[in-house]
Amino acid sequence: MNVLFATTEATPFCKTGGLGDVCGSLPIALRQHGVKPVLFMPAFRQAMESGQPIEPTGIHFEVPIGRKKVVGEYLRSTLPGSDVPVYLVEQHGYYNRPALYREAAGDYVDNCERFVFFNRAILEAVDLLGLDVDVIHCHDWQSGLIPTYLQTLYADRSSLDHVTTLYTIHNLAYQGSFWHWDMELTGLGWEHFNWREVEFYGRINFMKAALSQADVISTVSPRYAQEILDPPMSCGLEGVLRHRQSDLTGVLNGVDYGQWSPATDPFLSSNYGVENFVEGKAACKRALQQEMGLPMRDDVPLLANIGRLADQKGFDLISDVMPRLAESLEAQWVLLGTGEPHYEQMMLRLAAEHPERVAVRVGFSNELAHRIEAGADMFLMPSRYEPCGLNQMYSLKYGAVPIVRETGGLADTITNATEYTLGDRTANGFSFADASAYALSMVIDRAVRAYRQPELWRQIVETGMNQDWSWDRSARQYVELYERTMAKAPAMA
Repeated sequence: MNVLFATTEATPFCKTGGLGDVCGSLPIALRQHGVKPVLFMPAFRQAMESGQPIEPTGIHFEVPIGRKKVVGEYLRSTLPGSDVPVYLVEQHGYYNRPALYREAAGDYVDNCERFVFFNRAILEAVDLLGLDVDVIHCHDWQSGLIPTYLQTLYADRSSLDHVTTLYTIHNLAYQGSFWHWDMELTGLGWEHFNWREVEFYGRINFMKAALSQADVISTVSPRYAQEILDPPMSCGLEGVLRHRQSDLTGVLNGVDYGQWSPATDPFLSSNYGVENFVEGKAACKRALQQEMGLPMRDDVPLLANIGRLADQKGFDLISDVMPRLAESLEAQWVLLGTGEPHYEQMMLRLAAEHPERVAVRVGFSNELAHRIEAGADMFLMPSRYEPCGLNQMYSLKYGAVPIVRETGGLADTITNATEYTLGDRTANGFSFADASAYALSMVIDRAVRAYRQPELWRQIVETGMNQDWSWDRSARQYVELYERTMAKAPAMA
């Protein structure tokens, strides 16, 4: 089974979110199940400066973009620790920029052109590089025109006539919407600018095109696959999603335990496993408190959050409850991330007002993120929506009990601690449904009361640490999905 990944991100080349984790880890896991994956991604400046060995292939190509022809070259690398090939599409004018998709003023104005080029460069590569492909696995809007191209401009290519497409939605909120006059850049005729193909409310929409034309559609958790069928989570696309519901499924992302395991984590002051987490986490907690300038106290719970300071991540709820809890609750708080300036300023102000209880680091540090997971007792993720989420799965492995809102992948991975779930030993965290500050405050109160019962807390921590959320589990499900996708290949004459 030969699967071509069409993606714009893959760790360690470049990453802005979960997409990079998926495409950096899933192909390696698939190799263990007999799949032969190959990745294509743009040669973004971040990828070229990632430190990974990248070599030219010497193979150049040309893509018509509107009335001009644009030249590019394929570069080659591999995913670290594997033989999975990575081809980077080099075109300096499009991809050698400070950021992947946008600048301070907003999205790059030529994003349609940049990713039309990327989509067509991938399809040109099948012949030029002599690739054998059964399934093209497209990820997010940036590769959304590939299913349409296979049925139109590339329909006569014999090397592609059996190829099927799986399209994975990582975040439906980002759709690749452009004004209609960019149709000329796509190379598609105006007959394809209709509600059944690429048109959406008078504009070109890459995501809509993929949802309409891909053979099979997936998203990154079963709950998110259900949530996006209705407003507001459907982001306006409920019509096409409901029409394709029988082809839509959800597969949870996984965790790379080679990178995220407290037993082997090189960034920790003390490694530990489920058998000695009490001593190991206590040592990591003291080290974290010292690093963040907090008093070294074993007797208070330490709550943490890592990520984007934005409404989607529930920071409007956190900002409602934290000022009161920072004064009234015997606890410590550690936050790491960047985001909306007013949230950054508010968190820094709280840290200044409560230096013995609140520590904030604006920015991102992978090493510190590992140490926070190890040192925290609880991990907050009150997201308004969360297609999958990875931090809650890291937290389970590191014994930082997740406190989450019941949405998307958070609902699929966290079992709320109730009398029933504690009784059958399935509880691994705390969750709440209503997106309100009151509900968040109540669930934090429940978690803190449980923390003060050592045997009960030990049970919840051990349940989470013993669970398997690895990529191997996800890879097995993707193999089944590829088989389902290949079954849709047109019958050969």
